[in-house]
Amino acid sequence: MKIDALKIFKNQGEKITCLTAYDASFASVFDKCGVDIILVGDSLGNVIKGDENTLGVSMNDMLYHTQVVAKVTNQALLISDMPYQSYTSAKQTLENAKYLMNAGAQMVKFEGGHEHESSFQILQDNNIPVCGHLGLQPQSVVEMGGYKVQGKGEGDAQRILKDAKALEAWGVKTIVLECIPAKLGKKISQSLNIPTIGIGAGVNCDGQVLVGYDMLGITQNPPKFVKNFLTSGSIVSATNDFIQAVKNQTFPTDEHSFKSV
Repeated sequence: MKIDALKIFKNQGEKITCLTAYDASFASVFDKCGVDIILVGDSLGNVIKGDENTLGVSMNDMLYHTQVVAKVTNQALLISDMPYQSYTSAKQTLENAKYLMNAGAQMVKFEGGHEHESSFQILQDNNIPVCGHLGLQPQSVVEMGGYKVQGKGEGDAQRILKDAKALEAWGVKTIVLECIPAKLGKKISQSLNIPTIGIGAGVNCDGQVLVGYDMLGITQNPPKFVKNFLTSGSIVSATNDFIQAVKNQTFPTDEHSFKSV
């Protein structure tokens, strides 16, 4: 899928589907089923390496998994995460983003807002497409005091909205919104011309992403926003059910969403 299709989807009201994949087998299934985006996420730290968070994921990890996923991804847009401390300066950001693009990524994703303005801008200047990530930021989980819903208070919500508008102004192509109240997810999505992709951010985002293993019910004690789509049948049927549920707006429901204070 071409990057321009993301904005077309938003303008036409078609929901964007996204799943994470870290190996050729799952990536091939997801791609053939027609998922719009495959994300090589630094969540591999949790689901592949067995760590408590994503902080131990290295650039070498991301390059390896991006390469193997890129080999079999023919239809979906391939986005790769920039791992913890790989974008602490504009120069470092550009260098590492180029590595990921050379490994097969079509877009890179990293977390944060105004504090990374120079990084967002240098990638725009060098024509490297970027996906932002606001709300709960797993690479900042220690500073945030754990995996907590963000944007529940008015001040915090306004800060996230301000960051989202800034990212759009800096040329970001899409933004992942994680673990924020559904009301805020809707407000941000309606305030931007670029699409939003929610994970625990309500049904009114322009798309939805889940960790592939979460979608298949493999993860133990999954977060509130997760739904197990592999209740019967095969991985293929579960993937198709996820795609249809997002496209038809039957997922996420209130059960998988958060409320403001």
